[in-house]
Amino acid sequence: MIGRLNHVAIAVSDIDAATAVYRDTLGAEVSGKVEQTEHGVTTVFINLPNTKIELLEPLGEQSPIAKFLEKNPSGGIHHVCYEVDDILAARDQLVARGARVLGDGEPKIGAHGKPVLFLHPKDFLGTLTELEQA
Repeated sequence: MIGRLNHVAIAVSDIDAATAVYRDTLGAEVSGKVEQTEHGVTTVFINLPNTKIELLEPLGEQSPIAKFLEKNPSGGIHHVCYEVDDILAARDQLVARGARVLGDGEPKIGAHGKPVLFLHPKDFLGTLTELEQA
């Protein structure tokens, strides 16, 4: 069902400083900042040969990332994202197997302009899991 690892998302309190670490210290190729208002975050993507790192900064106090950073002030891994060929079929198979989809269960458009869903971390070894239509 799951395909390749699309990205690992890291919550940060200062996206400019975090971007500098990847760009200036590690020599990585980084994208520009993009506000994802529907998701309450600002994103930067670090492009790697085999996947991406997504930096997430809260966009306002109601952002889910703001709540994550309250519990984890230094930041940290927020979620992993896997590609799936058919997001609706994957959702239906997972729900049939007892997994919980967060929100209303309907895909939303993610940072790459493709449909995404998030799965409850308690169903996936304590890891918030995102599925993205390939």
